Amino acid sequence: MVARAASVTKKPRAVAPPAEAHGAHEDAAAASFAALVHRLDYLDPADIKRIRDAYKYADAAHLGQFRASGEPYITHPIAVAGLCAEWKLDAQAIMAALMHDVMEDTGTTKVELIERFGASTAELVDGLTKLDKLQFSTREESQAESFRKMLLAMARDVRVVLIKLADRLHNMRTMESMPADKRTRIARETLDIYAPIAHRLGLNQVYRELQELSFKYLLPWRFAALTKAVQKARGHRRDIVERIRHDVERAFKEASILVQIHSREKTLYSIYRKMREKHLSFAQVNDIFGFRIVVSTLPECYLALGVLHQLYKPMPGRFKDYIAIPKANGYQSLHTTLVSPLGTPVEFQIRTEPMHMVAEKGIAAHWLYKADNAGQGLTEAQRVGMVSLQSLIDIQDETRDAAEFLEHVKIDLFPDAVYVFTPKSKILALPRGATPVDFAYAIHSDIGDHTVAAKVNGEQVALRTELRSGDVVEIITAPVSRPNPAWLNFVRTGRARSKIRHYLKNMKQEESLELGEKLLAQAMRAEGLHLPPGDETQGEAAPLWQALVRWSGNRSRRELMIDIGLGKKIATIVAKRLAKLMAEAGARPDALTLSMSRYLHDDSTPAQTLVTLDGTEGATVQMATCCRPIPGDSITGYLGRGEGLVVHTTDCHVGKRLFQRDSERWIAVEWAEEMQRPFETAVSLLVQSGKGVLAKIAQAVSEAEADITHIDMGHEPGHATMEIRMLLAVRDRVHLAQVLRTLKRSPLVLRVARVKPQ
Repeated sequence: MVARAASVTKKPRAVAPPAEAHGAHEDAAAASFAALVHRLDYLDPADIKRIRDAYKYADAAHLGQFRASGEPYITHPIAVAGLCAEWKLDAQAIMAALMHDVMEDTGTTKVELIERFGASTAELVDGLTKLDKLQFSTREESQAESFRKMLLAMARDVRVVLIKLADRLHNMRTMESMPADKRTRIARETLDIYAPIAHRLGLNQVYRELQELSFKYLLPWRFAALTKAVQKARGHRRDIVERIRHDVERAFKEASILVQIHSREKTLYSIYRKMREKHLSFAQVNDIFGFRIVVSTLPECYLALGVLHQLYKPMPGRFKDYIAIPKANGYQSLHTTLVSPLGTPVEFQIRTEPMHMVAEKGIAAHWLYKADNAGQGLTEAQRVGMVSLQSLIDIQDETRDAAEFLEHVKIDLFPDAVYVFTPKSKILALPRGATPVDFAYAIHSDIGDHTVAAKVNGEQVALRTELRSGDVVEIITAPVSRPNPAWLNFVRTGRARSKIRHYLKNMKQEESLELGEKLLAQAMRAEGLHLPPGDETQGEAAPLWQALVRWSGNRSRRELMIDIGLGKKIATIVAKRLAKLMAEAGARPDALTLSMSRYLHDDSTPAQTLVTLDGTEGATVQMATCCRPIPGDSITGYLGRGEGLVVHTTDCHVGKRLFQRDSERWIAVEWAEEMQRPFETAVSLLVQSGKGVLAKIAQAVSEAEADITHIDMGHEPGHATMEIRMLLAVRDRVHLAQVLRTLKRSPLVLRVARVKPQ
């Protein structure tokens, strides 16, 4: 089905209101465009003429289309262009804003836009066009893929996301006429994705308004209740706010510092979030009102801070210097919380005029300060946006699954941050809860991939340690180190998560490819044939491989081998098909190869004809956790569906049940002569309760040169005995027997045995 995520409801072109109403709507649209032109006084006449041409084109393209409210559809693009004009975006961006829906809704092609308005404007429009014309299995997949497309366009030109945010803001302002379920869905998407992007870009006005509107449509009853409560509180606190303003104005006048003072009110959504997170009632939220002090120069920010601290007492631990250490999106201000005359805390934000512009308009403010050369100014703005969004852009490089991609993006848009330092004093902003592994991947993916240890403030720490603001982090790497799947349990950033998953996925594919080659070669020997050389693109056997790949439904020989290695396809079935294709081409079974295969089937197993395990197989080959086989055990292999090769002991009850249900998925495996790593096995001990029992057992295991990888003691207070279950890393069955003998010699151990599946 086509999963549409359109932000407005459009009526078919054939449906139109009466002619009189249509004429009135045309007048309204023309008047709206006239109002837009008044906002474009920062552009030259030639640019305004091009924008007027784009308006006429969009108006003709959307003729006969109406919004859910009954207004002509063209009023929406005009409003979006108006928001972009407030940010002083260039002519190309205003034109793209006017035409941002023409490709999606009217059948206009990118080629037509290039011919008429140039490649740059057409690229912007194309980046804003959703993928609704493609078929998606779910709405979520459509949403994720459309967002990915916008992100790729944004990597080339940050104006794409600015226009998209203006589009979303106007849609959120005008959702009253839409069905309730659609309002809720769009509001949730806005709160999860678009508001955090606005925050990441420093567009604080847009960020706050998107949050507020989303809150209004997601939780209308709570929104209404908080609105009434704030209005009531505003009346009660008007006198104290005016008194504080008067005191502050007088203090700055006496200090001869020229300032602008703005009172600031906490948004309803931030009040609601604070109440929910800290379990407070509305009456307990006492920082609803605050003040913003705008000064002329940077040194005056710190002078103003001194004046305020002399006027009212500061609250300890509530001062933040975002001028010396800016936020990731470029935001700069001094924050301090003072105790008012009534004893309630009041927050003050102190900044310069340029800082104030960046704080309110974020990356869009760079258009206001650009050089005379428009191209240079645009490049600088794009550079700032790229730095701010680099981690999001990197994520889409590694992640091909739509749902996984959106999950990573949502994680990475988490706005709460900690600020940490590299050993060379470079500042990095990371999400709260980030670890040294997140830090390593934030520096460079190669450093993350080869991380082995970390130091925080000069002391070695575990890789899962949560970082705090001000920490100096040093990463220790080793060329042979590789990402550990366990890191996925604690990394916090979407960038680190996607890089680790991408590496593990590639590694698993390479291992599966090698295993698939072995399994198919073995199955072909059972047919008396050797695996044809080459692949579907080269070699004498290319037609054979092409026919086999078509039959299997795979895209290439490599993909087919990976599927065999993962157990998604059975090697014996693929081998029979390949043998048939080879027979049709004139090949005949080789008697010697066939007899060797039968010799193998009679349980004399030459090593070269089996899948041999030496411990270096990686994630593709797993030891079954039900029986935990170790070298020396009699084993067999089960090709799980998509899990790769799972090795069981031949006497494992779980394995026997699987064999009865799915016998064609079992293959012969054996241990190599020399193993490259230890293997885990489960051991159960019955011991006497007493002080130091665990230490004595651990010492005995250590003396036997084994390792304890996991231990479970249960909890049976007051009992004379207790059972301990351990996972031990041993070399083989002989080594395990030595460990068990050593444990039995301890007087505290009453019974010890290897755990077998029931």
